[in-house]
Amino acid sequence: MTAKLDREKVRREFTEVVNMTAPEIEKWLQTPESKKVGFKGADRGRTESVGHASGRRIVKILGKQRDELTDDDYAHMRKVVGYVRRHSAQRPENVYTSRWRYSLMNWGHDPTK
Repeated sequence: MTAKLDREKVRREFTEVVNMTAPEIEKWLQTPESKKVGFKGADRGRTESVGHASGRRIVKILGKQRDELTDDDYAHMRKVVGYVRRHSAQRPENVYTSRWRYSLMNWGHDPTK
């Protein structure tokens, strides 16, 4: 029963922080701004940032029915909630064209909405 309650909490928090639709995220992920921001590993060896990969995963999660969500999906949803909450606290003066906003949008959250 605790696991079910935890899943409900994670799902509720995820839907609170992810304020972009799957089509909005997909469109955003195609932009140069989306591809330029984010952590690509300590040696910058990754071709895709962690946030950009997360955005692709969020799109898949948003396309699933509740009973199709896996334990891995819930773990990623929890990671998204944590990232958006931590990153949102670092709000810069220039929000609209900031790398901060672009990074959050890779994680499905547009702070200007």
